Amino acid sequence: MTASVRLQGIHHVTLVTRDVVAMTRFLTDVVGIHLVKTTVNFDAPGQKHFYFGDEKGRPGTVVTYFEIRDLPENRLGAGGMHHLAFCVEDESDLAAQMKRLEGMGISHSGVLDRTYFKSLYFKGSEGLIVEFATAGPGFHADGDQIEGKIVHERSGR
Repeated sequence: MTASVRLQGIHHVTLVTRDVVAMTRFLTDVVGIHLVKTTVNFDAPGQKHFYFGDEKGRPGTVVTYFEIRDLPENRLGAGGMHHLAFCVEDESDLAAQMKRLEGMGISHSGVLDRTYFKSLYFKGSEGLIVEFATAGPGFHADGDQIEGKIVHERSGR
């Protein structure tokens, strides 16, 4: 019998980029997270490894990336990432983010109701889709989850 794993959440997400300058500007100026550490990719010491997150680089806030200049264009596909979502407190934060994006000339989805939270989507560096999502109302907004079953309340499936 195997012991259960005690996960505490996502530690970090790592991206790749062809343009370190554009990605750095995007994450700091548009997304609004801090560069907390620059080091080397320990698996490929010739590459730099950039860490972004809150002011202290706390796990759960960290996005990292490597620069690999000869990568193909970003494409959605199996095993890839669809988008990167950052948590904001509430709809007033979404409104502030929309105003910021518009001030920078960046188009966005407007606020979308996702039942469990509200979202705002936009595209960033190299086609990366970014979402700002509210912390609530939470996953019980349409009823409790039935353990072990996939429930689609809206569609009746």
